Amino acid sequence: MVDMAKVYIKAGDGGDGVVHFRREKYIPKGGPDGGDGGKGADVYIEVDKNLATLKQFAYKQKFEARDGRKGMGRNKSGKSGEDIFVKVPVGTQLKWKKRVGEEVVEMDLKEAGEKFLIARGGRGGRGNWHFKGPANTTPREAEDGELGEELELELELKVLADVGFIGLPNAGKSTLLSVVSEAKPKIADYEFTTLEPNLGVMEKDGKRLVVADVPGLIEGASEGKGLGDQFLRHIERTGVLVHVVGVNLEEEDRVEGLWKDYREIRKELEDYGKGVEKKKELAVLNKIDLIDEKTVGKIKKRFEKEGVKIMAISCGLVQGIEELKEEIFEELK
Repeated sequence: MVDMAKVYIKAGDGGDGVVHFRREKYIPKGGPDGGDGGKGADVYIEVDKNLATLKQFAYKQKFEARDGRKGMGRNKSGKSGEDIFVKVPVGTQLKWKKRVGEEVVEMDLKEAGEKFLIARGGRGGRGNWHFKGPANTTPREAEDGELGEELELELELKVLADVGFIGLPNAGKSTLLSVVSEAKPKIADYEFTTLEPNLGVMEKDGKRLVVADVPGLIEGASEGKGLGDQFLRHIERTGVLVHVVGVNLEEEDRVEGLWKDYREIRKELEDYGKGVEKKKELAVLNKIDLIDEKTVGKIKKRFEKEGVKIMAISCGLVQGIEELKEEIFEELK
C-alpha cells in the first residue's frame, strides 16, 4: 500500500501586460490599448472517496498549472490558466511550507469532496492603458505577471476507521472482518496474507461502523520491523481496538503462550506511542473451535488475573460474533 508521497506543486504565473497603441484607418495615433495578462491557474487539493491509496503519486510527482496568457491590443486581456485539482483519498494528511524559514503547515482531510487551495496562481500584469494620464498620453510601460506559488507537499495517508483489528499474523483478523462485514479480504493459512489495511462496514440495528483489518504486527513493529511502523499509523484514528489473539496449536503451553502473544502486541503499542496504547481495547480469543472448553476457561482466567477481560469467539462456527459486535457498538457510544 502506498501511504506516503512527496510531490512538487507549482501554480501558474500571471501573463504579462502589453504595450500597444490603437492604430486604425483615419486614427493613425490612437491612444494606448494594451491589455492585461491573464491570471495564472490555481492548484487545489480535492478529496476523492473513490481513492484508497496514494499510488498515483508513484508515477507523477510534479503538478504544474498553466500560466496566464499575455495581454493583447484593443484592451483585450490574456486568457487565464485553467485551475487543476490534485486528488487524494479520505484520511490524507498534508504538510508543506511555501517559503524557506516559514513554519510547516499541517492539514488533515477527512471529508469526501473537500477542496483546499494549496497554491495560488499569479496575478496578470497590467497593460499600458492603465498608465495613461495627462502627463503621459503615450505610456510605454506595462507590468509583468506575478509568479505563481510553488511548494513541496508531503502526503501521508492514515486510514479513517471506527474500529481497528490488531494482533499477530495469522490470528484470524481478516476472517473476522469477513464475518462481521461484507468485506472480502484475502485469507490464507499463512502469515502476512494481509499486506495493507482492509476496510469493511459493520452494521447492527441500523447503525454502521467502519472497521479496518490492520496487517499482522510482530515484535519490533514499532521500530519498523516487518513494515510495522507503517501499519501502526493506520490505527491512530480508530476509536476502539479489537485485539485478536488466535489459538496456535503449535504452542505446548497454550495458556502462557497466548498471554505472551497478547503482551507482545501491547508492548509494540506502548513503544509506538502517539496515544494508540491508551485507546479502548477489546481482547478477543479466536479459533476456540480448535480447543476444548476447559482450555478456553483456563485462558480466560489467565487474562482476567492480569485485569484483561477477553471474549471467546470462533469465526469458523460464527460463535460469539453477535456478542462481540454488541460490545464494539457499546464501546463506541
